[in-house]
Amino acid sequence: MAVADLKKRMGLVMGLRALVMLLAGLYAVIFPAEALVALVWVGAALLLIDGVLGLWTLTFGGAKTGNYWFDVVRNVLAIITGFLVLISPVLGALVTVWFIVYLVAFQAILVGVMEIVIAIRERALYAKIWPILLSGALYVLFGIALLFSPMTGAIFFVIFGGVLAILFSVALFTLAWRMWSNKPAA
Repeated sequence: MAVADLKKRMGLVMGLRALVMLLAGLYAVIFPAEALVALVWVGAALLLIDGVLGLWTLTFGGAKTGNYWFDVVRNVLAIITGFLVLISPVLGALVTVWFIVYLVAFQAILVGVMEIVIAIRERALYAKIWPILLSGALYVLFGIALLFSPMTGAIFFVIFGGVLAILFSVALFTLAWRMWSNKPAA
């Protein structure tokens, strides 16, 4: 009886987690710009907390890594960055978003060019080369599109993440229902 009761409770907790994930996913899909700013705020708060806890650990926690000054500088920079983003969230969001989107753009271009070069160089190994060339070209075009419109790319990533959160929440709801109703997994 205790195991069944525990499964019901865990199913309820998982159902609540799925509900939070569903609401976050819907928010990201319906209000992507606001969700993006919220994500940047959360990231800034995490930087601030990480820096403060890191300095506290170095000072009072007895953490000895052998890289004392590196750890001090890293934690101070985390505090400064988190603080600056929190006092200027729009500027922080723009800088953060542009950096991440440009990083993804350059990676997409690099991967696309690498796919094209390798496919051409080793074309004898492939039955059909055009799917690989098309894939590489699409990567390159995607990267170039991100370079020319980073904020649109960022909004796309937030919406895509929201859709993934919605899909994952459906899977969690299903698992939560099975746990709550004590049905065995398929």
